[in-house]
Amino acid sequence: METENTSKKRVLQGKVVSNKMDKTVVVEVERRVLHPKYKKFMRKNACYHAHDENNECQLNEVVQIEESRPLSKLKRWKVINRLS
Repeated sequence: METENTSKKRVLQGKVVSNKMDKTVVVEVERRVLHPKYKKFMRKNACYHAHDENNECQLNEVVQIEESRPLSKLKRWKVINRLS
């Protein structure tokens, strides 16, 4: 019996806002949410601590992060791709 590795990990895209820690970056992810009453789109931001193994990410760079096991108290994401 073969087992398929179907990963259901979430992948988010955001901008690096801090890279001052060793092997860690802070990524700000923006999402648009429809207001329930006024039917206008609002921007909501969330910051995630992500693991950057080789300290490659720079400020204001767009990256993709993927959910992972807990790596520290705050880190639950890994950088998988640098887009710019």
